[in-house]
Formats: sequence, structure tokens, C-alpha cells
Amino acid sequence: MKTAFLFLIRAQRAMAPFWRPLFGAPGPCCRFHPTCSEYAEEAVRLHGILRGSAMALRRLLRCHPWGGDGFDPVLGKSS
Repeated sequence: MKTAFLFLIRAQRAMAPFWRPLFGAPGPCCRFHPTCSEYAEEAVRLHGILRGSAMALRRLLRCHPWGGDGFDPVLGKSS
């Protein structure tokens, strides 16, 4: 299940350059580093599907003009 979810994230990332021009976004337009798809992939890999997806969704909800920008890494599992 985790592998299939990671495949969907990678497929979205591979297709993004083709649909960005259709929606009026020329070139790369990510506010954060790593990008949201890279963040989602790493979060799912580290934390599993449920928690990783929730982390990715929170990250996507911060992607708006007043949401900030910059370096925003995935936090590791606390021991």
C-alpha cells in the first residue's frame, strides 16, 4: 500500500511540468524547499501513509500567498 501511494506521488511529480502551463503557472512555482511532492514522499516514507498524508495535507494548506515560504523539512520520528 505504501509503495502504491509513493508511486502516485512520483507520477504526479512527473506529470506536473505538462499541466502547469494549462493552469497558467509558468515554470517552477513552489514556495517551499523541499517541494510539496518531495515533502509528501518523504513524510509517507518516514511516518507511514496516515500520518505522512496528514503532514503533506497540512503542508499543502500552508501553500497560499500569506502562508510563508523557505526551508521546511519533514520532521523525523521522535524516539
